[in-house]
Amino acid sequence: DFTSASNLTSHVDSTLLQVDLAGALVAGGPSHTGREEHVVVEVTQADVPGSRRRRPQQVTYNVVFLTSGNIFASFCRDTVSVSIRASFQQTQAVPLLMAHQYLRASIEAQVTIAVVILAGVYMLIIFEIVHRTLAAMLGSLAALAALAVIGDRPSLTHVVEWIDFETLALLFGMMILVAIFSETGFFDYCAVKTYRLSRGRVWAMIIMLCLIAAVLSAFLDNVTTLLLFTPVTIRLCEVLNLDPRQVLIAEVIFTNIGGAATAIGDPPNVIIVSNQELRKMGLDFAGFTAHMFVGICFILLFSFPLFRLLFWNKKLYNKEPSEIVELKHEIHVWRLTAQRISPASREETAVRGLLLGKVRALEHLLARRLHTFHRQISQEDKNWETNIQELQKKHRISDKILLTKCLMVLGFVIFMFFLNSFVPGVHLDLGWIAILGAIWLLILADIHDFEIILHRVEWATLLFFAALFVLMEALAHLHLIEYVGEQTALLIKMVPEDQRLTTAIILVVWVSAIASSLIDNIPFTATMIPVLLNLSQDPEVSLPAPPLMYALALGACLGGNGTLIGASANVVCAGIAEQHGYGFSFMEFFRLGFPMMLVSCTVGMCYLLVAHVVMGWN
Repeated sequence: DFTSASNLTSHVDSTLLQVDLAGALVAGGPSHTGREEHVVVEVTQADVPGSRRRRPQQVTYNVVFLTSGNIFASFCRDTVSVSIRASFQQTQAVPLLMAHQYLRASIEAQVTIAVVILAGVYMLIIFEIVHRTLAAMLGSLAALAALAVIGDRPSLTHVVEWIDFETLALLFGMMILVAIFSETGFFDYCAVKTYRLSRGRVWAMIIMLCLIAAVLSAFLDNVTTLLLFTPVTIRLCEVLNLDPRQVLIAEVIFTNIGGAATAIGDPPNVIIVSNQELRKMGLDFAGFTAHMFVGICFILLFSFPLFRLLFWNKKLYNKEPSEIVELKHEIHVWRLTAQRISPASREETAVRGLLLGKVRALEHLLARRLHTFHRQISQEDKNWETNIQELQKKHRISDKILLTKCLMVLGFVIFMFFLNSFVPGVHLDLGWIAILGAIWLLILADIHDFEIILHRVEWATLLFFAALFVLMEALAHLHLIEYVGEQTALLIKMVPEDQRLTTAIILVVWVSAIASSLIDNIPFTATMIPVLLNLSQDPEVSLPAPPLMYALALGACLGGNGTLIGASANVVCAGIAEQHGYGFSFMEFFRLGFPMMLVSCTVGMCYLLVAHVVMGWN
């Protein structure tokens, strides 16, 4: 055993002292001091006449591997002594690095600042004051400025490390794959096939699309599913004269629900399953998937009827047929030409009269066409067979050789995604797989005009994600996410023991649903896991950890449907739709997504309560 102590004196008025300890440590949280090997850091304030008491704040670390710990202690301007006591079994030297800094704001003040910044970003996005990418960039800038003012200023390299490049690489690679893929005419072909299978019934077709999206996203990454699905849906809606916006929103919602069904469908699930401490408790891939899958099946059963209700009076057929659009354009051109002729001479006046006559004739034709068009809509696709024959002539696969290459590469990429999630020996990130696939396809497809492909990449979406990652990390550094977790834990501790599990499940589901519809669900899940683990290991609380984790996973995955920026899939879909000219706003998404989130979370919560509280399935 050995002890080392040092005294610190602060000259500035500061409210928090942050002590960072780095070295060969594994964070065990405030653990039992009875462990064989541990490091205890004790921060105490010297007794000053007039100060009320000596406040020791103790944190213990178990020595195994490298991580770093932060200790926060609140003090006034006095000498503070920090002592490090370590007890090891071997006698070799263990290097430790201790750094300290004074912060100018208390934790409550930091959380308040974080909430204000987040609210500001939402205001910008909801009222569409600026584009959402710019809103996220402004938000992350404000959060970094707040950190700098408080005294916890991160360096640029540090800020860049916060960006999750794996997600960006996955998006970039898949966007290039999809851009080359759309050259083959395959999406149009898929659209016609889907229409044929649904036998011209629009609702059957939409529900089929949503189900396929949900099933696919259970095994693939949600973002990948939507990158492949959105172009098909848009083509399909154009072919059938539907408005793609509502159909796309429905698809996104079901993708998010389906993603929660397996351990690999959604990032929060991946984070939970790959946590080592939870592995030891028996929360493995199979068990987790079994639990979630049953719950998601119930949720889907309730979601489809609700979805039909929400869409009951939505006009899906709102676009006019292409011939009417063309006719309107033609009238416009004739009228413009007529207006440009100045009636100086008799001949010019005559020509102008002729042109205006033509405009009037076309307007009569337009009125007749519109009349028959509205009559056709009321009969809704009685003649779908003839429609299909016309469509099949129009939308054929244009480049069969390129299609074979595309299918080969895409098949390989998706196969690698599966390998990556099912075989533990494959150490390739999803981002790498997607980028390698994109490069391989670029070589195979022999693309000389690289610029055209790069124009199809959704740069705004990629930038939005980069800014969002920085914003979320900065908010985490302002203790927003930690604070939410700790307040939840405190609420659970206040409940009497016999109702504690029930309360815990209800609270965790709703807190994580609302939080992950407002902030990104990845940092939220990563922060909540240690909070819930500490709660379940607390001898006074005695809660089983698995039910809490299922509640967290359900809340975090389904909460993404609450708002447009709640899940990455929503943003990707909105970005692609915008590129095709069918962008939907924050409020359009909210009107459909939020009620779906409320119902799906309620069903999920009831399922968890029945399974874990009534039947005791843990």
